[in-house]
Amino acid sequence: MQPTPDFDPAKLAKSLLRRSRQGALATLMAGSGDPYCSLVNLASHPDGSPILLISGLAVHTRNLLADSRVSLMLDERAAGDPLEGARIMLSGRAEQADAEKDLLQRRYLNAHPSAEGFVSFKDFSFFRIRPTGTHLVAGFGRIVDLKPAQFLTDLTGAEDLLAAEEGAVAHMNADHRDAMGLYATKLLGAAAGDWRCTGCDPEGLDMQDGQTALRLDFPERVTDGTSLRKMLVRLAGEARTKVD
Repeated sequence: MQPTPDFDPAKLAKSLLRRSRQGALATLMAGSGDPYCSLVNLASHPDGSPILLISGLAVHTRNLLADSRVSLMLDERAAGDPLEGARIMLSGRAEQADAEKDLLQRRYLNAHPSAEGFVSFKDFSFFRIRPTGTHLVAGFGRIVDLKPAQFLTDLTGAEDLLAAEEGAVAHMNADHRDAMGLYATKLLGAAAGDWRCTGCDPEGLDMQDGQTALRLDFPERVTDGTSLRKMLVRLAGEARTKVD
């Protein structure tokens, strides 16, 4: 199925990955191989791949340590019939964090501040799901299989932006909460709230109020701190010109 003006499968899949804070994780039972499903909290890597913080005491953790193959169901949590909302079933392999642990921890805690109380427990570990594909269902006749290159964000050449992300997020939350509110209400049509920044990447900005998350897509790709600042100033200006 080809994208249309009112339906862009890759964009929708990317948005679901960025906005989802919970999902149903399916693993294979160690020993028997029987299917096992559990509810997990999640955040997203700068490329959009899911981040998990899970306990070694949990059945799903023991399962994926024995067989890293997993699938993850994410949905819009639309009002009314949940089957009328978009959802994706992402397949891949879950890898325990090593060199990226600091990055995964920072982004996960931005999305789930309450996890600060147990993130240092010895039995908890960060995992990143490396997707192999996803199955998108977005309504009647809108069912598409996508490859990782279609729904993950290319980080090539964005090293400067990734290095600047932590400081940029802190700066936005400390000094520009008014701009965050404008992005949410004027550009994305959300209700007013205590919106804060949880992350940024070459393609957009992630915001959150409680457990409600929004994705602000950039009109052009940004790859460094200077271009990020210019983009955020530009979008704030556009938001201020919007009328109710």
